[in-house]
Amino acid sequence: MIDHMTLHVRDIERSMAFYAYALAPLGYVAKAHHGPTLGFGVDDGTPHSDFYIAPLCDTPASASPQVTQLPYITTHIAFLAFDCADVRAFYQAALHAGGRDNGAPGPRNYHIGYYSAFVLDPDGNNVEAVIDWSHRNGYARTEKQ
Repeated sequence: MIDHMTLHVRDIERSMAFYAYALAPLGYVAKAHHGPTLGFGVDDGTPHSDFYIAPLCDTPASASPQVTQLPYITTHIAFLAFDCADVRAFYQAALHAGGRDNGAPGPRNYHIGYYSAFVLDPDGNNVEAVIDWSHRNGYARTEKQ
């Protein structure tokens, strides 16, 4: 089981605005601030965050010219949605926040019961909201928050 993960981004302010808006339909809010790093988690009354964004490099580019030449590798992350309406709301919110379409909401042929939407964030990361009925009984969120 994964407790949390950090996604490194090029422009922390732009990404904070994008994720705050795009993840709101899934019940996520900004919760933890650790320097320039921002943690998001389900609004459950606890300080626990499971998704963090942080600057690509904490060293100012002016201090090391090589920093700006490091390759940026994009990532895929999928957020579990409560229902198909949440998937659609995530998709619309993410597009409104500046994301780019990478797969409109709908069923996928991965297996029966897989419904998702994909959006590219400001850095080109592939962000997905998904309902996967094949393991629905394992989902801890039993009702919409």
